[in-house]
Amino acid sequence: MNIENTLFNFRQKLHRRTVLRGGGVAMSLPWLSAMRPSFAAEPASTNDPQNPRRFVAVTMGLGLVSENWMPEGEGKQYKPSLYLKSLEDLRDRLTIASGASHPGVTGGHRAEASILTGTAMGTSGRAVNSISIDQYLAKHLGDATRFPSLVLSTGGSTSPCYTESGAMIPPITSASQLFAELFIDDSPRERERQAARVRQGRSIMDLVGDDAKSLQRTLGSGDRDRLDAYFTSVRQLEQRMEQSEKWAKMAKPKVEAKQPVDIKNPNDLVGRFKTMCDVMQLALETDSTRFITLHLPGGGGVVPIEGVEEGYHSLSHHGRDETKLEQLAIVEEAVVAQWGSFLRNLNGYEDARGNLLDQTTSLLTSNLGNASNHSNKNMPVLIGGGGFRHGGHLAFSQKENYPLTNFFVSLAQQFGMEVDQFSTGTSTMDGLPIAS
Repeated sequence: MNIENTLFNFRQKLHRRTVLRGGGVAMSLPWLSAMRPSFAAEPASTNDPQNPRRFVAVTMGLGLVSENWMPEGEGKQYKPSLYLKSLEDLRDRLTIASGASHPGVTGGHRAEASILTGTAMGTSGRAVNSISIDQYLAKHLGDATRFPSLVLSTGGSTSPCYTESGAMIPPITSASQLFAELFIDDSPRERERQAARVRQGRSIMDLVGDDAKSLQRTLGSGDRDRLDAYFTSVRQLEQRMEQSEKWAKMAKPKVEAKQPVDIKNPNDLVGRFKTMCDVMQLALETDSTRFITLHLPGGGGVVPIEGVEEGYHSLSHHGRDETKLEQLAIVEEAVVAQWGSFLRNLNGYEDARGNLLDQTTSLLTSNLGNASNHSNKNMPVLIGGGGFRHGGHLAFSQKENYPLTNFFVSLAQQFGMEVDQFSTGTSTMDGLPIAS
């Protein structure tokens, strides 16, 4: 049906399902006041190519034992915990937050879906998730690179990364495959096929142009402005598709590193973590992407480290058993140390634009503050690098937790976005100012 018939059928009141049609395609409309109240316009990209900002998140499915993780004292003079001792040389580039969690989020392991969204998923599994902070940033700022974002995991088929519609993004679990996608060129024929697929998806506005003009004549000035803003966003999408065509035709960057060999043992959490970190570093160095999330799931097998004899998941449900706690500490200390190695490598890389760690805000966290009793309170939080003035240990209340989603607001603002809320976060994070 065309727009005139739609308007007549709904007595001059636009239905939400109204579409523009032309050339065999259908284009749904945004919310307009003629339908229901509209949403605000979305902020534009501000990620300066000469001073790029990056975000890397590592999320852990089984958390960290609190007494081994949380430092003594507050501020910059804290005494490092067992796990933090390996990060002492990075102290001035890190912020540890204790007493933080996502308001209203419960469900134990199920809250993995909430780590980067802050949205409570409930216990029934029926709740619809919201966009994760990494995808929110990538949506607005990811068009500067070949890959708007990378969603990774050391194993399994789930990730904490969600689209606007609440769909989970499946992760890449093979470091070898990731390396190939980043640095191994397709054949010229395949690259042209990819470019052709992008071209087929373009020119939507041209195809629905007549219906668009007809619709605009029927709307009030407010709706015309909103529709114009919407069409502008569609044109911007087409521009991004043109960028995609450019990337499809362009050769991938060359690196001296060899393609890694995937670790076959699915229980080698630390080894797989390291291999992924090595490729992630290359992705950042070559500016192939600026947004990366890596999930470390809580596998059930024995992590192959000396002194560990019981499965990782079983150890995390230690029930205060001393033998289990000792073995678990070996695993978790190795994980934190590997994350420190990754940050240290970023700190050691300089290019014409500066220090890579200074350009990269990092987050290490988990949905579980206590895996043994499945508590989602008091999440472990380590923020590193990027454009923040780091505050040492931010010791929030262990009983009345501070909303970690406020950090997501700080992160969005640090990326230049004019937002004052993300999920349950309604302000910037206390004690973590953006560096001038």
